Amino acid sequence: MSTSATASVSTHILDTSVGRPAEGVAVQLSARTGRTADWHALGGSATDTDGRCKDLPALPEGTTHVRLDFAVERYFENTANQQADAQQDAPANRDSGAFFPEVAITFAVEAGEHYHVPLLLNPFGYSVYRGS
Repeated sequence: MSTSATASVSTHILDTSVGRPAEGVAVQLSARTGRTADWHALGGSATDTDGRCKDLPALPEGTTHVRLDFAVERYFENTANQQADAQQDAPANRDSGAFFPEVAITFAVEAGEHYHVPLLLNPFGYSVYRGS
């Protein structure tokens, strides 16, 4: 645990349908200062070749909740769609590149803590956890 007055956040995405990092996924970071407070967009980034967002904005002091919005539809349309279809006998023609075109993850934070939130993604599902 650090002695910072705010929490910090990082993330990465692994496409489990192909066993590789998901490159080029847009990620937006929002924060609020209480359960009933309004969300404030802080900015965003995109995943690199290792599936990581290394330049997410810092959280403001007093942040209690964070939301990561992953725009995964374009990723599946552009890259993983054909590979996942071939590997999983998935439908060849879908309305979009993924069953979930967006993934929004909301979690509580405490000042001084770092939160690494990996997204394990495939065309028909996802899971997240607090990493290290």
